[in-house]
Amino acid sequence: RLTGQQQEINNLIQTKIAVDEENARLKNEFSNLNQKFKDKSQELKDTEECAWKKEEQNRLVIKNLEEENKGLNTCCADLLNDLEKLRNQEAQWKTEKSGNDARIKCLETDLAEAREQMKELRSICSNLSSQVAVKQEELSQKDCDVIRAKKELQELQNLYRQNIEHTVQQAELIKQLQTLNTD
Repeated sequence: RLTGQQQEINNLIQTKIAVDEENARLKNEFSNLNQKFKDKSQELKDTEECAWKKEEQNRLVIKNLEEENKGLNTCCADLLNDLEKLRNQEAQWKTEKSGNDARIKCLETDLAEAREQMKELRSICSNLSSQVAVKQEELSQKDCDVIRAKKELQELQNLYRQNIEHTVQQAELIKQLQTLNTD
């Protein structure tokens, strides 16, 4: 009977040893799992903190982008206004250019007419010069009409001077018209 109890005790000791070993193994496994849990908890905490920081950064970036977008929209509106003003200005300039072109045509016509008048005046001057020469010849031939001839000659010379002055004025007018035409 003692041997049976001894055997039973041995069995129980073996079982206790096995249980203790299993306990030690489980404790070790539990400790490892607990460490892994702590590590994973820390990792989760770090990840959550990182995610929160990223979210904050993203909010800040979105806010900055919204501000920048608002600024760009304002800038775009200003540029569109400037473009509209420039288009209006261009239309106004085209109208003014059209008016200036018409004025230039008129001035060119006036200049052509002035040149024709100048030709006529030159012809008149040439004729008058011829007449003066004829009168001078007549005066030299008519001694008895010297006083009257001198008077006529004086009048013709005055007329001649007036025509030259008129020609000079015409030349000045042509010069002004050319300057206007160049402008």
